Amino acid sequence: MENQQHHGFARHYVEMILAMLAGMLVLGAALRGVLALTDIQYDMSRQPQLVTLEMAFTMSAGMALWMRRRGHAWPGIAEMSGAMFLPALILVPLLSLDVVDPDAAMAWEHLAMLPLMFVVMLRRRTEYGA
Repeated sequence: MENQQHHGFARHYVEMILAMLAGMLVLGAALRGVLALTDIQYDMSRQPQLVTLEMAFTMSAGMALWMRRRGHAWPGIAEMSGAMFLPALILVPLLSLDVVDPDAAMAWEHLAMLPLMFVVMLRRRTEYGA
C-alpha cells in the first residue's frame, strides 16, 4: 500500500512536469502567434523579463489545467502556481539590474521550479498520493 502511494506521488509529479512542458510549448506558441499578428515581438536578448514571465505563465497554466482535470481544488492549484511564479518574481528584478545573465536566468527559473513543486506536493501530500 505504501509503495502504491509513493508510486502515485511520483507519477503525479511527472505528470505535472509533462503538463508544464505542454503548456510551455502549446500555450507559448499560441501566445507568440497571437502577438506576432499584432506585430508585438520580444526575445530573450532584448526583453528577458517578458520571456521569463511568459515561461512562468505558460508552464503554470498548463500545470493548472492538468491539476484541475485531475480534480484538484483551486487553493492547491493557486499554491502550486505561486510556487511556479516564485523564481520569475525573483529573477525579473535581477535581470532588470543586469545581475543575472538572461540565459542563466532561464536555466535557474526551470531548475528552481522543480524543487518548489516538490515542496508544495509534500506540503499537500494527501492530495498527491503520498
